[in-house]
Amino acid sequence: MKRFLYSFVLLLVSTFSFAQFSDFASPINNKILLNGNFGEIRGNHFHAGIDIKTNGTTGLPVCAVQNGFVSRITISSTGYGNAIYIEHPSGYTSVYGHLLRFSPEIQKWVHLQQYEQRTFEINLEPKIGQFLVTKGDTIAYSGNSGNSGGPHLHFELRKTETQHPINPLFLGYNVSDAIKPVVSNLYVYPLSNESNIQNVHKKQRFSLALANGSYHIKGNSEIIKGWGEIGFGVDALDFFDGSPNKCGVYKIELRVDDELINTVAFYELDFNKTRQSNSQIDYEELLKNNRKVHKTFIDPGNTLPIYINPIKRGTFSFTDGQKHFVKISLYDAQLNRSDIVFSLLSTSKTDLPEEKYTSLFRYDRNNEFKNNEVELKLPEEALFTDLKFKYKMTPGIPTTFSNIHHLHHYLIPLNKNAEIRIKPTSLPERLRDKALLATVDLATNKLVSVGGEYSMGWVKASSKVLGNFCIVADTIAPKINSLSIPDNKTFTDKQQIRFRITDNLSGIKSYNGSIDDRWVLFEYDAKDNLLIYHFDEYIDKGHSHVLKLVVTDNKDNARIYNATFNY
Repeated sequence: MKRFLYSFVLLLVSTFSFAQFSDFASPINNKILLNGNFGEIRGNHFHAGIDIKTNGTTGLPVCAVQNGFVSRITISSTGYGNAIYIEHPSGYTSVYGHLLRFSPEIQKWVHLQQYEQRTFEINLEPKIGQFLVTKGDTIAYSGNSGNSGGPHLHFELRKTETQHPINPLFLGYNVSDAIKPVVSNLYVYPLSNESNIQNVHKKQRFSLALANGSYHIKGNSEIIKGWGEIGFGVDALDFFDGSPNKCGVYKIELRVDDELINTVAFYELDFNKTRQSNSQIDYEELLKNNRKVHKTFIDPGNTLPIYINPIKRGTFSFTDGQKHFVKISLYDAQLNRSDIVFSLLSTSKTDLPEEKYTSLFRYDRNNEFKNNEVELKLPEEALFTDLKFKYKMTPGIPTTFSNIHHLHHYLIPLNKNAEIRIKPTSLPERLRDKALLATVDLATNKLVSVGGEYSMGWVKASSKVLGNFCIVADTIAPKINSLSIPDNKTFTDKQQIRFRITDNLSGIKSYNGSIDDRWVLFEYDAKDNLLIYHFDEYIDKGHSHVLKLVVTDNKDNARIYNATFNY
């Protein structure tokens, strides 16, 4: 019955839609200017849509780009914040993120669901056909919610069947762009034990300069010397007309002696593989130097669908003693092109000093390291390449309850989480339920929670990173700073009650507020540590009210705030 209803609604919607798959309207009434594009490198993922400027303000009408029906609504303190999904008969789903609020009908229904479920963060799937929309209808208003760095509209188009996002700039959104990609640096990587660049077995960076229409290596010589299996990387950005914002390139082509070795193109992405973005880029350069370097070669464990007919996974063997001409072409979505041209002279193999390591971890199998105080497990395909794993142990610092275990380092990207167990050297029984794993920066002694729990003499956790691990205990409750009732009785705002909440280590787990013993909806803005209650129909005016707020961290340390105020 549900399948029939779904098909009927699509048929109904299509009867008043003359839109084809490429006939998408603008999601805003203003001219589309971008401050972020599809495929751009973000934290641990590729950007799955385009970020549309909203003149630095919030509250602009956001419109449905085709006829359809609302299929999903999400509200989160992180990610897309307030977001709405519309399914279209053309086979696409449009997504609108970082919204301020929804249209009145939708907002009223969402508000009711939040109160019924007593939660701010919510994932809703309206009944099929509950909210039908026509192309151009106002469905929401632009905002700055979730992990947004400033007011804008995040907009996506996905294939409904797979939920794979597609580059909107190839589906009818022709944003003005006459600017070629701008290239700063070339990186060259030795990829085998025998390989070298300039007689050194480590990657080399070459600064580039634009001359005669192409980018060339700075200096007197454009010839790089090397031997063995070698790969390349490029540090490049793209810009759109009328916008100073740094964006990513659309396509990269590598040619050696005019043979096309690999093409990287950001047309379609797969959310199930988004973490593999850390393999497409030079992860070390991003973390150490904040450079977003795209590799033109493919790590063995990288299965991203962005490569077109690669030869030898985008690598080339320079072992014939000859000079080879290399050309790397970078394109934006309007096919403006920039070229990097240089030569690589195949020289000879060099004797390299033997590298010492603890264990060789293979990317395509389960890997494990353990001793009396620590256990590390990496599942199959957690690594993108084989790893010469290194381990050492150093004494803990005053705030830790274990030695510090150096599990390689933080510059190695992981495709799957590592499972880590550490045995305490001294952990009082009363602190066992407060214990967790943390990484520690040895230069500053700064601790970052990994989470976890005590179990059978060990503290265990799942970690997205490698690095320096230790056991700590979180016994400190979150802080609550009232911004609207500073003395617990005098109310200073007219429309809302605001708090700033922070936690020292394990992070905020939950927040619950009540007025006159009735749960009320506090909205959480994680990026600014703000909790906000907007006065609504659930509070009576002209009375004295009793407010209670309870904020709990991930180790169940709770802080309670009480106040009495008039409204």
